[in-house]
This record gives sequence, structure tokens and C-alpha cells, in this order.
Amino acid sequence: MRNCLTGFVELLKTMSDVVTKPGSESTAGRRLARRALRTLVLWGAVFAVIALLASCVVFVDETQYVIVERLGTIAAVYDREEDRGLQFKLPWPISTVRTFDRRLQLLDPPGRELFTGDKKNITVDTYVCWRIAPTSAESSTELSDRPVVRFFRALGNVSTAEDRLMSRLQSLLSAEFGRVELTDLLSVENSEAGPQGDSSMESLTERLKSRFEKSEEGATSPRDALGIEIVDVRIKRINLPEANRFAVFERMKSERQKIADRYRSAGLAQNTVIRSQADRQREEILAKADADAQRIRGTGEAEALRILNQAHAQDPEFYRFERTLQSYHKILNERTTLVLSASSALLKLLTEGIPDIQEPQPETKPADPPTETPAAEKNVSQSSATPDTISEKTRAEATK
Repeated sequence: MRNCLTGFVELLKTMSDVVTKPGSESTAGRRLARRALRTLVLWGAVFAVIALLASCVVFVDETQYVIVERLGTIAAVYDREEDRGLQFKLPWPISTVRTFDRRLQLLDPPGRELFTGDKKNITVDTYVCWRIAPTSAESSTELSDRPVVRFFRALGNVSTAEDRLMSRLQSLLSAEFGRVELTDLLSVENSEAGPQGDSSMESLTERLKSRFEKSEEGATSPRDALGIEIVDVRIKRINLPEANRFAVFERMKSERQKIADRYRSAGLAQNTVIRSQADRQREEILAKADADAQRIRGTGEAEALRILNQAHAQDPEFYRFERTLQSYHKILNERTTLVLSASSALLKLLTEGIPDIQEPQPETKPADPPTETPAAEKNVSQSSATPDTISEKTRAEATK
């Protein structure tokens, strides 16, 4: 085609040059011009035939419905599986072709502000998935009964169909949302799981879809009236208007703060209970430990006294002498002045010297203990207590 147009332009230039040349060359120029004109007419006829033959061929794509009109009357409709491929018709302008998209169409209008049953304004975003209804195998053979023909006669094109669907959608949304309250729309059983299958939002969507599939008069469906099949109608989002969104957020924050305070107070109460129980158990354990310690200490002290008494009973005179020396060590120093009586035990040790101390005899355990043992133990106790008494008296005198 490009080469033909280039040759045609060159031919026109040659003809203009020949016509403008004067003299003897004009005859040859006219002869060449006539030849070029015949070539031009021949090429024009070839192009006309090719265009005429091309207008007689219709290629039906798998994503399209095709309607062929003959002088304003529908002559053929290609809307079935077996109609795909090349089809033939009368040349233009006797027959004309109209194509329609058979794929799914998505109508996504902008969000609209609506009022609920409790007079609360919300913004609702929805979408509608639709398409030109396919022709079933059991449908009538009449061309006027085909869904694509109904769509063409009722709406004409996709933009008109979307305007019609949008107006219908807005009226249905206003009617349906006017019957429910905002609390019913936003309430869920479990905030983590989200809306369940039997929620108010789901039932509202089902009612909206069922009413959308009916015509405005309620007698026939959009498929029968407009040739449109409604595949799905869904509510994408329910939001609050910008004017009162901040106030709602603040109220939500205050409610969450109350819930947090309630949980915090419950935690503090539980903390107090746990601490009181722990303190009570601590006191019980400490009291039991103190009682065990006192019992063990008393047992140890009793055992120490028993061992001490046994040691004193072996040599009371040596014990008395040792205690007297300990008393000297405690009360005597460079500045000590003692005033003692002549009968003082401390003075006797200084004047009489160390008494004779007999070596202790090895203790033999008799078979039967004598009956005088308590008296002997009493004497031993008295003799062992004498140095302590002397020491106390001596301290008192030294203090005076």
C-alpha cells in the first residue's frame, strides 16, 4: 500500500511537469499523461475492489459480540461459540458492523454519603461486576430475543449502560441503608475474626444484589429488559465522613481508655491479692523457721549445760580455781584497788596460794547408780556457782 501511494505521487508530479512543458515535447507529454491517467484509474479500481471485498469480511473475536445491520435492519448476530472466526456480509454501505465487548465489566463509582436508619451519615463504596448476557443454547432463534440485541436497542453502548447501572445502584443503596442502623452495621461478635457469614453487612449485600437483579418495575430482570447479567454486587468500604471522623476517633479512644483502665484496675487488685498471699506465706515460713531455730537453740544450750555440768563434776576444785583466775583477769589492772574481807575467797587465793588439787579419778559407771546422786549433783551445782557469786560481789566492791 505504501509503495502504491508513492508511485501515485510520482505519477502526479510527472503529469504536472509534462503539462507545463512548451513546444514540440507537448505531444509526447500528452501521450504520457494519458497513459499515466489510465494507470491511475486502473490502480483506483483495484483499490476499490479490494476495499469492497474487505468490507464483505467480518472477523468475530472471542472477546466480542458482533451485530450486522443491513440498511438499518439487523441481519445477523454472532454471539455464540460456533460463530467465532471469519464471517461474510454484504459490502459497505449496504451492511454495517457493530461490536460489543463480551468480557466482564467493573463499575466502580466513587463513594457516596448516605444516611442510616438512625440518621447517621456514612460514606459507602461499592462496585458492580456485570457483562452483556451470553446467549444460551436453549434461547430462541429470533434475533430480537438475543441479549446483545436487547442491549444494543435499550442502551447502545457501555457508557450508557454504566450510567443506567449507577443510577440504579445509588437508589438501591439509599433505600437499603435507610432501613438499618449504624450499630448493626459495625457490630461483630469477634473483633479479631471480623464479620461472619450471617452478619448484618452480609445480609445487606445479599438483599442489595437480589434487588439489583430485578428491573425497576419489578416485572422482569435486567437480562430480559436490558440484556445485562449482574455477576456480583459488593460493598467495599463503609467509612465516616471527614467532618465527624475526628470526633468519632476521639470517642473511640476514650472508650478504649476506659477499657484499659478497667483492665489495669483489675490487674492492680489481683496484684494486691497475690502480694498479700505471698506476705502471709512469708510470715508463716519465717515464724516456723524462728520456732525451729529456738527449739534447736534450746536443745543445743541444754546439751551444752549438760556437757558443762559433767565436766565440772569431774573436778570441782580445779573448776573453782580456774574461775577465780578468770575473775582476777577481769577485775584487776594497773589502776584497780580492791578492798576485801578476810573471809573472801579471792583473798584466800592470794594469801594461802594454790590449794592442793587432786588428780581426777577415772569415772566408772556403776551397775546401779546410787540414790545420793541428786544430792551430789546439787552440791556440785552449788560449788560451781560459788565463784560466780564471788565475782559479782568483788565487782560491786571494786565499783564502790
